[in-house]
Amino acid sequence: MAFPPQFLEELRSRLTLSEVVSKRLRLIRAGREYKAPCPFHNEKSPSFYVNDQKGFFHCFGCGAHGDIIGFVMRHDNLGFPEAVEHLAGEAGLPVPRPTEEDRQRYERRKTLHDLVEQAARWFEQQLHSSAGRAGLDYFMRRGLDGETIARFRLGYAPGDSNALRTHLGKQGFSDEDMVNAGLLKRPDDGRSPYSFFRNRVMFPVTDRRGQVVAFGGRILEGDGPKYVNTADTPLFHKGTLLYGLSRARQAAADGKPVIVAEGYMDVIALVRAGFEGAVAPLGTALTETQVQELWKLIPAAEKVPFLCFDGDNAGRRAAWRAVERILPHLAPGQSARVAFLPEGEDPDSLIRAQGAKAMGAVLEAAIPLSDALWRMESEGRPTDTPEAKAAVKAALEARVATIADRDVQGFYRTEMRRRVDEAFAPVRAAYNRGPWVPGQGRGRFGEPPRRHVPGVPGRLTSKPAGEGRGRASRLASVRERILLATIINHPELFGELAEPLGLLPFGDPELEKLRWAVIECLSDDRNHDSTLDAAALCRHLSSAGHETMVGALLGESTYVHAGFARPEASTEDARKGWWPAWRHLHHERVLDDLREAKAALTRDNSEVNFARVVALQQEVIRSGQGMTDDGDSDDV
Repeated sequence: MAFPPQFLEELRSRLTLSEVVSKRLRLIRAGREYKAPCPFHNEKSPSFYVNDQKGFFHCFGCGAHGDIIGFVMRHDNLGFPEAVEHLAGEAGLPVPRPTEEDRQRYERRKTLHDLVEQAARWFEQQLHSSAGRAGLDYFMRRGLDGETIARFRLGYAPGDSNALRTHLGKQGFSDEDMVNAGLLKRPDDGRSPYSFFRNRVMFPVTDRRGQVVAFGGRILEGDGPKYVNTADTPLFHKGTLLYGLSRARQAAADGKPVIVAEGYMDVIALVRAGFEGAVAPLGTALTETQVQELWKLIPAAEKVPFLCFDGDNAGRRAAWRAVERILPHLAPGQSARVAFLPEGEDPDSLIRAQGAKAMGAVLEAAIPLSDALWRMESEGRPTDTPEAKAAVKAALEARVATIADRDVQGFYRTEMRRRVDEAFAPVRAAYNRGPWVPGQGRGRFGEPPRRHVPGVPGRLTSKPAGEGRGRASRLASVRERILLATIINHPELFGELAEPLGLLPFGDPELEKLRWAVIECLSDDRNHDSTLDAAALCRHLSSAGHETMVGALLGESTYVHAGFARPEASTEDARKGWWPAWRHLHHERVLDDLREAKAALTRDNSEVNFARVVALQQEVIRSGQGMTDDGDSDDV
């Protein structure tokens, strides 16, 4: 009794060999495998091993070897049809009853397999002929040697549109077979079919068992798309297979990472560099079926393939499309990581220029799928209004709702809400007019305050910004002098201006020392209950060693553009003038932080650095808007 090959493949994929064997033997975990005393000969120490990834059992004592069907046949003493029917019952699969049409279809597939294999051999031969010189030169320019070309069975399709047809026809294959295998294309006007691949270097595509079922071809010159792939055929469906799949199965079983690249040459470069678990989609974006295939490759406890994308905008868009497809199918322990290459690089170019270590570093920097989802919905979106923040939250909630597994969905929802809360949590307003409680939310007195960067939880800085930036630095110093002079001359404002003063480190070291002396003095509990006027404050500062600095600060030059800072100015005028100066200085500090963050992102394209840049870009917008509302006082 013959069974359709597709049914047998489905049967083997539905059942795990160790599960079937464990119903008959007591298996012991042995690394990535299982072991037990062999059921086929007498022994005391276990030499019978079961490997789920490779799909076979083997006894190192008696040599027994086979797949899941072979085990049941031998252990249960069943014939092939009976063993298949028994396993189908365990898998819940109906057993197809072959008809004459099924037998003919099986023979047809066998014929097509033979046909495609012969075509692959012919393409290989053409590459090393005079007609294929251009193709061989192309591979050599890409850094491939003869061993690599042979290993990947690379070939060449000449420009002669009838050469392949003639060759295969002499071996007894019909035009109809060649059309069905995707090797010939039949014109609509009734003319004779012609070769689908012409003047292209050829990349054979194999199925899970390593049989050639299709081809990809890259054009060398002339018009036409850069890459073309075999159309869907009885042997091949491009949305279900991956280039390099059969090799990646073994690599995954050996514990090597599974890496999804974007093209044929990327896979070849990765494999040559030691990353033998490399695969690539076949002319399409990564499909749900291909993702499921990836998860089948990897051991149960490590189902996290790397999705590797070019470091440009197109690469990011491809990454987000992949995230969309993967999310609905996430399951406990079944996820992915997203890796971005440096700008302008792909795996092939990166490995050729910098070697395998550079590629290893890219994989080490890969981000979890949860981070990729956050970037996907927050990157480039405005978040400067409550409505915009709500839009980001709604987009994340909608994505999370697509996850079918309830447990995974619940954890993702919790994680995304945590990120939203941390990114958009209200920061205590720098323009707060209420009293400042010393020591709350800041460093102890005598220490620089830690300035919170909105949107980057835990990211704090105390580094004064604006140093060494020419005119901007000098202007910042002027504003620092104005801010301090206003507070010293009008200490009654300290209750409402203390927090913004404490949140903004000064770039001038001497002014920074004086700023902290003012804060300490006006925050001292011994001075808090009594009214400390300007004269008393100056005496305190002088006795603390700041007499010279205070004298210089309160000189006439400070008041040239800031009459509101003078001691004779009204409290209301001092308040109105102080805020625009503070906002301008704050805006400059945020711009400086943004420059530093962008430089850090250039050095290390990490999630933390990326989030910091995004948050600071939003803060620059907010601080700039604050300045435009200040009216005539903006000149300071």
